[in-house]
Amino acid sequence: MGPDGVPGPAVPWRKVLWECQAFPDNYVDQRFLEELRRNEGIRQYRYWAVVREAGFVGEQLSCVAIFITLWLYMEQSLLFPETLLWTSLVCALLGYGLHRALPAPVESGCEPRTRLADLQSAAIFLSFTFGFSPVLKTLTESVSTDTVYAMSAVMLLAHLVSFPYAQPSPPGSFSLNAALFASVCLASRLPGALHTFAMLTCALLVFALWPCLLQRLRGSAPSQFAGVCVGVCVAGVAGLGSQWPGGAVLLALALGSVTLLCPLLLVRLQRHKDNIQGPWDEAEIHEDLGHFGH
Repeated sequence: MGPDGVPGPAVPWRKVLWECQAFPDNYVDQRFLEELRRNEGIRQYRYWAVVREAGFVGEQLSCVAIFITLWLYMEQSLLFPETLLWTSLVCALLGYGLHRALPAPVESGCEPRTRLADLQSAAIFLSFTFGFSPVLKTLTESVSTDTVYAMSAVMLLAHLVSFPYAQPSPPGSFSLNAALFASVCLASRLPGALHTFAMLTCALLVFALWPCLLQRLRGSAPSQFAGVCVGVCVAGVAGLGSQWPGGAVLLALALGSVTLLCPLLLVRLQRHKDNIQGPWDEAEIHEDLGHFGH
């Protein structure tokens, strides 16, 4: 039977294009739907597995909240730059030791960095940042404070949107640049050059080095990774609540939506997924054609 319901001729129909047949171009026989396949290769998600992966998104959102909290404390002279510098140094040393202790993933063609190379990179960054701190302090003097705050908010939002959550080690260039740009804008509104240097050093730890350590932890110790994400989220809400209770409520709602509600919606919507494959799809070549490149 054709699509118009008219019986075809006695000659059997063949699904070929090179032969002239006594059938309309859109003719199909009863075997057409026998090759129908539904939801082939669909990945089934488990709720808690999705929650664990979404924890990286909530953790990064909390890191931004922690950085803003530290900046608020610095702006109100409740946190001295020396204290922040010493705390950042201790955290950097502990984090570096843990990063070296955790097993590194095997990457072909990539040689592991040496301690000397890491020390040289840290010395270069700290030297240039300390030397340019007076310049960065006066970088936005001619710009209004509202504009600086607006640019910082947009750049932090761009950092969160463009952050490579699947493989954050190292962070994406655009995401990292957006976070550092926002850090420079905020640090330029602090009282002195030492405040600016301390804030930029803290920004490097939070936005560049911390994701690398967390990625290593996620691959080596998944259970500890989940605990660290929960701790960072609690610290972000508590820290922001000490300066802005309304912001802490908004952050808690955002974290609950990202880490609990969105995974639930993803798992629930999987049952309504209906992908069909059949003879109307494009042909797929499964033969290994690698020998043609030699």
